[in-house]
Amino acid sequence: MRRLLLVAAAIAALTAVSVAVADGIEGAKTAKSVVGTFAATSANVSTRTCTTSDGKSLAITNARYAGQSTGDPDLTGPITLRARSIINTTDNVGVVEGALRIDVASGRDTYASYATVYDHGNVAGLAIGRAHDPSARLVANMSAGFSANGGFTGGKFGGTTSPGSAVELGPGKCGAQAPAEKSEARGTISALSSSSITVAGLTCAIPADKSADVNAHFKVNDHAEIHCTLTNGTNTLTKIERR
Repeated sequence: MRRLLLVAAAIAALTAVSVAVADGIEGAKTAKSVVGTFAATSANVSTRTCTTSDGKSLAITNARYAGQSTGDPDLTGPITLRARSIINTTDNVGVVEGALRIDVASGRDTYASYATVYDHGNVAGLAIGRAHDPSARLVANMSAGFSANGGFTGGKFGGTTSPGSAVELGPGKCGAQAPAEKSEARGTISALSSSSITVAGLTCAIPADKSADVNAHFKVNDHAEIHCTLTNGTNTLTKIERR
């Protein structure tokens, strides 16, 4: 998979946003500036991770974040953001996208879909939707600090919104993990200590939290069967039975 690449600076991102805004308000009867700030913490988070075919660590999170938005009337009220983030945690870049809803004081809620670029703890992008008046369309530059587990901090709609970067998502997929190498032996325990055990010529490290139990129930010259898994380059005991 072509890795996530930081491919453009802030000015390129701003150019793309200006085009989207022009298309978004075509045919509108009025246009006015609106500004809002927001913050939202995690309410429900589900994350899975994998290693991509180009050796990068990828975290994919689906989450809901809840908090408060303040500013113009259409941007003031409790805010809920549903987000799907795909972040290359090796290079700390990715994308965060989803939908948001602001429960305004009167009328219908303000809602929008958003797509942002994540770059070292910050997101910047565009939110497009409807204000509480169904005839009013919202097109807003959006930025915030972001973490998948923590949520959005210092969020902004319009105003002094921070410019963003750009990333490229490749077509590859997460690579399958190689199966762990396992070994086993059955016979006489020829050596036993707090840190390792040897049976029929196979020596395996004993995990620290299992050492006391193993040494309490087994001793040298006992007959046993051991099962071990290669962990970080070391054969490590996973199971022992008396034979």
